[in-house]
Amino acid sequence: MLPVRTRPGVSGLLLVVLALLSAAAPFAVDMYLPAFTELAADLDTSAASVQLTLTAFLVGLAAGQLLIGPLSDRFGRRTPLVVATAITVVVTVICALAPTIWLLIAMRFVQGLTASSGLVIGRAVGADRTEGAATARLFTLFSAIGGIAPVVAPLLGGVLVSAGWRAEFWALSGIFLLMFLGALFVVPESLPPERRHTDGIGGTLRTMRDIGSDRGYLGYIFAFALGFAGMMAYISASPFVIENVLGMSNRVYTIVFATNAAGMVVAGVVISRLVGRFGPGPILRIGQAVILVAGIVLLVLLVAGAPAALVLPVLFVMVAATPTVMGTASALAIGRARHAAGTASALMGALQFTLGAVVSPLVGLGGPATGVPMGIVIVVCACLGMIARRVAATAGEVARFEREAAHI
Repeated sequence: MLPVRTRPGVSGLLLVVLALLSAAAPFAVDMYLPAFTELAADLDTSAASVQLTLTAFLVGLAAGQLLIGPLSDRFGRRTPLVVATAITVVVTVICALAPTIWLLIAMRFVQGLTASSGLVIGRAVGADRTEGAATARLFTLFSAIGGIAPVVAPLLGGVLVSAGWRAEFWALSGIFLLMFLGALFVVPESLPPERRHTDGIGGTLRTMRDIGSDRGYLGYIFAFALGFAGMMAYISASPFVIENVLGMSNRVYTIVFATNAAGMVVAGVVISRLVGRFGPGPILRIGQAVILVAGIVLLVLLVAGAPAALVLPVLFVMVAATPTVMGTASALAIGRARHAAGTASALMGALQFTLGAVVSPLVGLGGPATGVPMGIVIVVCACLGMIARRVAATAGEVARFEREAAHI
């Protein structure tokens, strides 16, 4: 069993702030979706141009992690986080005031760049202040709490849409302001000067190369990202599956989606306790097995045209198990690269959103009247995730054998 904690740890208030930092990006993605039509009309532009505001943010989010993660390894966690979150507040205000779609697209890209600091540095701070099972517990809670954002964001957006699309960005400005204040007053500097990387761009590239050549790290980040990709398949397809395939109303869909999110939170809290007893490795294996079995049963039910009474409980189990996989896999990945936790977190986050972006369109290939593509994508992601975890575990076994051989 891994040690529970030998580092300073994370207080309740710091946990809340780190969770807010990790949830800010999903809010920026989902909250203004209900206002797309009104935004297009107000700025006299096309739906495709409005969609570009979302694409620009996601591109900025992926690129920003690759930039800010290494910067946090070089200059410490606090300064890049405070500066980036301050810029995010300013940029979001500009978005709310944008007179043209092209200024909005440009600002959304910058917003993604700077908002990524919460994701990448939040994980790095958690890794700096915990280790072993404590890191896995923390990251599992992050994944569980982060599951609330995709539910709350569109609901809040739906409430604000009557006030206009600019109200959505003013509300986002308030969220990012809270993020900035949390970074300024609550998040400590967790990377002391003697542990920082000071060898410039060349050193950063070498660090990325070294981390990327670690088969164990790669296996775990793919297990993490594929767990997220399966969740994105569910998020992207669930409105069509629940409303069109199962024949339920939008109101019921909202209740189902919220119930599944609550299941993620409860499961995350339970698993965060169990991981301290059994360690992240066994919990990861069990979580992946649950998702795979649930995914296969879900696919069979969807192919057979089963009723909602059978489909929804299986869907709940699959969703609730996701924080188990994402929390433990991310902790195990970071654990193999603690010397450069910011860079390791950045690579993991970039892969996460890349796979999520690839998967989301796939679930719509069969049209809105079938959930089979969603089931297929979930099963494929679960299978590939298990393969990735096995590759990582094998790398760990090889490393152990090499250490033992060195002492013979």
